[in-house]
Amino acid sequence: MTETTRPVPVAGGTLDVRVGGRTGPALVFVHYWGGSAGTWNDVIGHLPPGQATVRFDQRGWGTSRALPGPYHLDRLADDLARVIDTCVRGPFVLVGHSMGGKVSQLVAARRPAGLAGVVLLAPAPPEPPVTVTEEHRQGLSHAYDSPEAAMHALDHVLTATPLSETVRATAVRDSLAAGPEARQEWPLRGIAQDITHAVRGIAVPVTVLAAENDLVEPPGVLRECLLPHIPHATLVTVPATGHLLPAEAPRAVATAVEDFLQLLRH
Repeated sequence: MTETTRPVPVAGGTLDVRVGGRTGPALVFVHYWGGSAGTWNDVIGHLPPGQATVRFDQRGWGTSRALPGPYHLDRLADDLARVIDTCVRGPFVLVGHSMGGKVSQLVAARRPAGLAGVVLLAPAPPEPPVTVTEEHRQGLSHAYDSPEAAMHALDHVLTATPLSETVRATAVRDSLAAGPEARQEWPLRGIAQDITHAVRGIAVPVTVLAAENDLVEPPGVLRECLLPHIPHATLVTVPATGHLLPAEAPRAVATAVEDFLQLLRH
């Protein structure tokens, strides 16, 4: 797919946003803690030619690493809203993974003009699970301290199926491509932030893709900590996969997104 890069002014600088295709609704992709715009490469590769897409590295990560903090969820949501305002004309669907799923929930709750629906992939739920203890968060904050730590997290926590060497190397590189403040913000604070009051404002269709063997956000956690707060959401379990759905099961993700777009058209 041919993409153009558009600079989007945000607080403290600009985001380089990759925009492709013209067939809507546009899909606005929001990556996980440790990811990048490139996290979505294989998903986009399985979408129909011409599908409108928007993706970018979130503040503090990859090409957006130099953007100043704070890196909290509300600032990330503000960035996403600016990307939408600048790069999207007409209806769009938010596609958020993990941390990006929590950011997407916050933006969807603001009811921006043109929002047609939300697809959440193994999302961090609005209500922090009981497993998100101080000890857990402190340990998680060191997951990307070194290449060895990132590889261990990738192989033993984030995935349930083997990745190709190319995809694995990209994921490790992305995990390390953050400043210390951005890397620490999510595990120490964002993951534990309760946004249940906000998500009750989500008024569009929502599909949640849960990964059957996810150690980070298991299907049971999403049923307990997300569905009660977004009761009209539909949960679908993707079999034999782990937390990194865009990398482990890009075809299944693309198919689920296409199915969701078909439902919106009827």
